[in-house]
Formats: sequence, structure tokens, C-alpha cells
Amino acid sequence: MKRILIVEDDIVFAKMLESFLTKKGFKPFCATSKQDAIDKTSKNQYDLFLLDYRLPDGTGLDIVQHLKVKKQSFIAIMMTSFHDVRTVVRAMKMGVSDFITKPVNPDELLMLIHHFLEEKSSSSSTSNLSSIDERHFITGESSVSKKLDEFISLVAPTDMSIIIEGESGTGKEYVARQIHSKSRRAQTQFVPIDCGVLSKELAAGELFGYVKGAFTGALVDKKGQFELASGGTLFLDEIGNLSYDVQVQLLRVLQEKVIQPVGSDKLIPINVRIIVATNDNLLDSVEEGEFREDLYHRLNEFKLSIPSLKERGDDLMIFANHFISEANKELDRNVKKLSSEVIKMFNEYEWPGNLRELRNSIRRMVLLSQSEEAGKELLPEEMTNYLSSNKITISSSTNLKKIQAEIEKEQITNVLKSVKYNKTKAAKLLNIDRKTLYHKIKRYNLES
Repeated sequence: MKRILIVEDDIVFAKMLESFLTKKGFKPFCATSKQDAIDKTSKNQYDLFLLDYRLPDGTGLDIVQHLKVKKQSFIAIMMTSFHDVRTVVRAMKMGVSDFITKPVNPDELLMLIHHFLEEKSSSSSTSNLSSIDERHFITGESSVSKKLDEFISLVAPTDMSIIIEGESGTGKEYVARQIHSKSRRAQTQFVPIDCGVLSKELAAGELFGYVKGAFTGALVDKKGQFELASGGTLFLDEIGNLSYDVQVQLLRVLQEKVIQPVGSDKLIPINVRIIVATNDNLLDSVEEGEFREDLYHRLNEFKLSIPSLKERGDDLMIFANHFISEANKELDRNVKKLSSEVIKMFNEYEWPGNLRELRNSIRRMVLLSQSEEAGKELLPEEMTNYLSSNKITISSSTNLKKIQAEIEKEQITNVLKSVKYNKTKAAKLLNIDRKTLYHKIKRYNLES
């Protein structure tokens, strides 16, 4: 039974949600404040969080930040009647899966919960065979998409280790699956592992296996994921979450091609191709001493950078139409197209959550649509609020790009000055990777 933590200071609403989710087969728990939620997460694990934004002692994002600092994997849906575009963008970049507007639509909430829990289950499953899930992965026609496909086709037939970098929601696991499906290992196992859910104590046993009696609770011998993936591809998502000790063990495995289960003196040969992914710039983690430099270079035989959805503008409607077709099948609907107003708004939106946000938005619209054409009244409120705020800016000047560039330049300049031009610190404060920061410094001629 999936455990859901409801963080909501409106006790009546929280109890209503608790009752609703219990009837739907979940095991909900309630917290009424930020500190209450943090205390509960330190003692228990939850499959999903429903977070109110405004809390008596902070915000839902404070809880998200706490989970990130503790390197705990999480699925978070933010519930709010508070609409601030900057908050939405920040939340998506921090890893919030989606927003739902109060008053909450029960069908929409249930759809989101099932969707994210199924996605998590699929990602962590080790019985996943090699074939790529065509429902989720499609290629675009933009120049950046074609370049990405060229790189995938080039590196897939090799056995090179690969680092996949990209913003949250860009489809890093789907790219890894695509590489596997085009490799010589295509008929063997593809094993995805979310490193964010591996606790420091159990990570070694999960990856390399253990023998009976190796530690408290080890009642039988267990094969690790490396052994299960032998002959195939092992995909380590959020590689930066591994503890330093496990990084040392991983480096040894990659160098010597053998694993040693916890509590055993036996060495087991393995033949595994490694693909890793990260939302962050691992070089920053190396500089800060959080990630081993020798392991980074061992993994970095080839690097792929996944473009954001905004960079793949020409592909937007290709992906949207694909997600409409997918949602129609899953939700038993018959939406055939988006209205011209929606298409225009889609093209104007920034898409901070990338493909994941687009897919979630489409699923919501398809679920709520009563006709074959989905209109703008079905769009998530945070999106319409964002676009409305942009229109105010446009009305004051016809050169929106110039205005945005000036604001961005000023913000970057102020941050750089505040950290005395320490680019690693500046990138963190701006919530962008160092590569992006260097590009913008060059573009705006901001060198100190």
C-alpha cells in the first residue's frame, strides 16, 4: 500500500483528503506544519508528498529543499490557491512534479498520483526488458533534436560509459533506453536504478549484493543490480546522490570488472555497460569534493547534453500531439486537437518542467475535456498566470526579448558581485548549471 504524506494546515481539508485517499487504496498520513512534516520524514519513508504551499512556519518548498539536502528521493505535488509565476518556475526546477489548484479536483488529483507512482515503479523496476517504451519516447525534428539523435546513433553501438546531463523532465532515462535499444546489448537486460532512493547504509548491498548474515536484516543471499544487469545495461539515475564510500566501490567495479557482495570474500565477474544521468553539473560536485574526480573521468567516456523543451521549440507540437494520443488511450478519451489559442499559449510558455510538464499538462487537459478540442480553460492555472504576467510586460514595450535580456543581465551581474565572481556559487544561487552561466557571462560580456 503506497504511503502518502499530506502536508496541509487546513485540518478539515486534510481530513477530507485523507478519507478520499484511504478509499482509493492508499495509506495517507497528515502533517500540519513544515516542522511536523520534516520530523515525520526523518522517521518514515513516503512514496508521495501532497504539499500545501503556505504553511504556518514556512512553505512546501522548504520541505522539498530539506528532502534534497538529505538526498532523499521524492515525488511532490504542490496544492495551492497562491499563484506566483516565479514560485512555480522555482518549484519545478527544485523537482516538484506538478501543481494542482485549490479547490482540488478529485479526479485530477487521483490521475496525477497514479501517474507519478506508476512512473516511479516503472523506473525502479529491475525486471524491465530491453525494448524501449514507444509510448514515451519520440524523436523531434528540430536541429538540436537531430543532433542528439546523431550522437545517440554514434555512441549506442559502442560499450562506452556515458554521462547524460539535462534539466529535470527532459527525458534522460528515455535517452538511455534509446541508447540501449540501438546497442549490441539490445536483447539483454536494461536495469534502471534511482540512486536518490538508495540510502547510504543499503546502497552497496543493493548495487553489489550481499550474503546472508552480512548485516541485520540480511536473512538470505541477495544478488545486486550489477549482477542482475550483467550482459546488459545498468542505468544509474541521479548518480551524484551516491555516498563517497559507494563511489569508491563503484570505481573499483568499473576498473576491475568484478563485484564483491557485502559480507562475502567472493569476487564475481560482471559485464555491464554503464549509463549515468544527473540534473546537476558533476564537475561542480567534483570541485566541491562531493564527487570523486577519478570516478567522474571513468564515467565520462562520452557525454550527452539533453536540450530543454524551450530549445526544441520546433518539436513542441510533435510532442504535444504524441502525448494527446497517449492520454486518449490511457484515459479513454477522444481529444483530437488543441485549440489555436492553446497552441499559441504553448509556444509562448517557458516550460520549466520540460517534457514532463508538457505531458502532465496534456494529460490534465485530456482528462477534463468534454469535446474533441481542448481549449484554454483547461490549462493549468499557473501557466495562464505566467502568460498573463508576460502580456503586461509586452504592453509596456514591443521588444520583449530585449527587456528580458536586460533583466537577466542585471540579475546575473548582481549575483556575481555578491559572490565576488565565484562562478560555482553564482550558478547555484541562480539555479542554473555552470555551463549555462559561462554562456550568459560571455553573451553579456560580464567577465570581472
